[in-house]
Amino acid sequence: QVQLVESGGGLVQPGGSLRLSCAASGFTFSMYAMSWYRQAPGKERELVATISGSGLATVYADSVKDRFTISRDNAKNTLYLQMNSLKPEDTAVYYCKMVVTETGSTYWGQGTQVTVSS
Repeated sequence: QVQLVESGGGLVQPGGSLRLSCAASGFTFSMYAMSWYRQAPGKERELVATISGSGLATVYADSVKDRFTISRDNAKNTLYLQMNSLKPEDTAVYYCKMVVTETGSTYWGQGTQVTVSS
């Protein structure tokens, strides 16, 4: 079955960096676009970035553009989110997501907490 497992979250000071990972299994990873979402306390879950199956196309939310980089290693079935110049407003639980385009089924990881604070 499809499994998505995030890791790499933690506490970081403003201006710092973190790299999140999402290990995928149970499907042909390279065939599907993947996304990172985040949800801050009291707010709706929002899209952070999306990457195509090949890794050649990426889309970012305006709030993270030029600070975050989404990437993937299809040989390792792993999705990444490099986060630089972190701000307190980036504090949230970060989730990876995959949608099976043929069926519309949506899969989420369990999330990893990112806290940006001095």
